[in-house]
Amino acid sequence: MGTFYTKCKVENPVDRTRSVVVPKLLVDTGSEYSWVPERTLERIGVRREKKDVAFILANGQQVTRSVGFAIIRLDKFFTIDEVVYAEPGDLLLLGARTLEGLNLTIEPGRKRLVAAGPLPAASPTSPRRTSRSTRTRRTPARRRA
Repeated sequence: MGTFYTKCKVENPVDRTRSVVVPKLLVDTGSEYSWVPERTLERIGVRREKKDVAFILANGQQVTRSVGFAIIRLDKFFTIDEVVYAEPGDLLLLGARTLEGLNLTIEPGRKRLVAAGPLPAASPTSPRRTSRSTRTRRTPARRRA
């Protein structure tokens, strides 16, 4: 499939006027989280909600990073997600959870993100009857004399 990059807008979920465009994120379905430069997240006031979260990098190295909540926008799509405070030297990534939240999927041949279509949802365990003709009438029980 190959690799490709995209840009997105990252917003502070509490104060949406505080935002920044991240010009180059590697689209990586192998990473659960999105990784955004820590200085970028600090500049727009995203709070560190979790500290010392353990991650295993693709090369097998274990690292700990902080995680916060941010709104991620890509064109007309947006979601709120946990984002990792990427340190210098870390890859900047748009991860699988963010792609799910954006309801986007990868079009491999063209190396681009496209709408994933309708979202799956649970259905009732028994079908609802919507037509009067499909209803069965109960007849009252007869009393014995």
